[in-house]
Amino acid sequence: MSILYAMQRANGDWFALDDKGSFRVPIFHTSSDAMVARSFDASMECFRPVELGAVALKNLCTTDEGKACFWLISDPLRKLSRGQAFDVSQLQQFIASGAERIGGPESRAL
Repeated sequence: MSILYAMQRANGDWFALDDKGSFRVPIFHTSSDAMVARSFDASMECFRPVELGAVALKNLCTTDEGKACFWLISDPLRKLSRGQAFDVSQLQQFIASGAERIGGPESRAL
């Protein structure tokens, strides 16, 4: 099983990027990666890394009415708009498979 992290505020709001009218939640391989990305993006200032386990993922999908989309950020030093896109089912499969760090030609920018 792979552990991933997303950014959440104390009030329960999740950090998301605008992707041409829809929203994508950036997810990170480690909490340290999330903190590095946060240090380069002032809009993440009030957010902290939270493990994206089954309960958090369910909460996020309930909040977004099941339309949640994600960006897997392989390099937190790059723009947050560069990452691999995942929908909920793909993310669940990725977490369950315990996939290793990825990033490469399949990563794209907005």
